Amino acid sequence: MNLEEKPWFNDAEYMSYVGHLLEMDELKKLDGITHHYTSTRLQHCLRVSYVSYLIAKKRGLNAKATARAGLLHDLFYYDWRNTKFAKSHAYVHPHIAYRNARKLTTLSALEKDIIIKHMFGATINPPRYKESWIVTAVDKYVATLEGSVNLKYKWNRRKHFKRLPYFSID
Repeated sequence: MNLEEKPWFNDAEYMSYVGHLLEMDELKKLDGITHHYTSTRLQHCLRVSYVSYLIAKKRGLNAKATARAGLLHDLFYYDWRNTKFAKSHAYVHPHIAYRNARKLTTLSALEKDIIIKHMFGATINPPRYKESWIVTAVDKYVATLEGSVNLKYKWNRRKHFKRLPYFSID
């Protein structure tokens, strides 16, 4: 992924918070892992991180912790479609991401809460902080957009809908 073409790359404040993390091999590895059909895990994490950062900054919240934890919220390397655990992927992967993230950097209690609670809705532990709620909501929004691209492609390929232009999703 060419970071220079992305809006976050030119945001000096944002890059001061996450730039050193993006240089780490552990994060670069995420760019080779497909996440929601059409994006890599790194692309997904950057989208969640940057949009969450902008919202937190606009609301006067802790934009730094939001940016960092948003970037690290899906820091795991297995293919969740093929790997099985005793508990669901929705429960397990935030804990794995937190464990991996704390190996890379010191995390605050806020950042820990953001990472571990970002799957609320699929898990029962609600976020404690406003910043955690932001990342949780943005993650759902970004994942929906990323997944929708694939659905749009599949939908438009259906033969019987090609004759009906109002069924096309553009």
